[in-house]
Amino acid sequence: MEKIKWGIIGCGDVTELKSGPAFGKVEHSHLVAVMRRNAEKAADYAARHGVPKWYADGNDLIADLEVNAVYVATPPDTHASYAIAAMRAGKPVYVEKPMARTYRECQEMIAVSEETGIPLFVAYYRRTLPAFLKVKDLVETGIIGKPLTVNIRLHKAYGQRDQFPEKQTWHTNPKISGGGHFYDLASHQFDYLDFLFGPVIEVQGIAQNLAGYYQPEDTVSAIFTFETGVTGTGSWCFVVAKEAEEDTIEITGTKGKIIFSCFQHVGVKLITDEGTTNFGFENPENISHFLIQQVVGELCVEGKCVSTGSSAARTNWVLGEVVKKYYGR
Repeated sequence: MEKIKWGIIGCGDVTELKSGPAFGKVEHSHLVAVMRRNAEKAADYAARHGVPKWYADGNDLIADLEVNAVYVATPPDTHASYAIAAMRAGKPVYVEKPMARTYRECQEMIAVSEETGIPLFVAYYRRTLPAFLKVKDLVETGIIGKPLTVNIRLHKAYGQRDQFPEKQTWHTNPKISGGGHFYDLASHQFDYLDFLFGPVIEVQGIAQNLAGYYQPEDTVSAIFTFETGVTGTGSWCFVVAKEAEEDTIEITGTKGKIIFSCFQHVGVKLITDEGTTNFGFENPENISHFLIQQVVGELCVEGKCVSTGSSAARTNWVLGEVVKKYYGR
């Protein structure tokens, strides 16, 4: 493909700054159409972002002959159906995370990609951001010795919307999201650790709802092992006091430790017997820019993308294993 002409299905908040504008900034890439079920909002988005065409039906966008690649940015319950429809129409797909509601839906998407030969990518952009690449470099160069353990702590205060059913979003509706805030946020963490240490091969979890604001889990603990032998533990809670919030990942090796945040973008701390070093980084204006650049590069046969359907599906498997007892799956 010489020019990638994108259509976005689901031009909601995530596309306003994180991803949408990047499709027009990357070389050989153009945004030519957007879709949202609310026609008025679709038209408004197109006007504000200078997009030539808009639709209120995703299948109409997929059928547009000018569109030759599709970004699916809807909630997870329609990721699989839209992605499969686009691939069957011969159009590569870049889909938001988590890849789908369940591992089974991910497998269905991958099967269609393999059957049709159409590429499938997933928006785990941390695999391309400077701070996370620095962590990977520090691990691989051996400055902390042999990696032994990784610990995740993500504790967030409950939001005002979470406390009132009429204000809650799809993020706390498992029929749409697959789970609760754990599915939305821990997916980034597990995908990145997959990038560092390879696939998780064993995982056990405990999921509970302790605050009672909504149906899905609000407190989760897990232990896991990667194929490289690194072991991990994690604690997630989305109903703590504001003062108790924490967003930390620690990687401990035989010669030191790396500490960083998944969501705060505050830099990377390296601790060894030589002392403590802090590394700072600047992200692109559109946080998905570098990953979209990789997607376009692969479609133009100029490189490879580090976030594929196959890698993203592994994260869905881990998420599902952690909460399966809670949902009786």
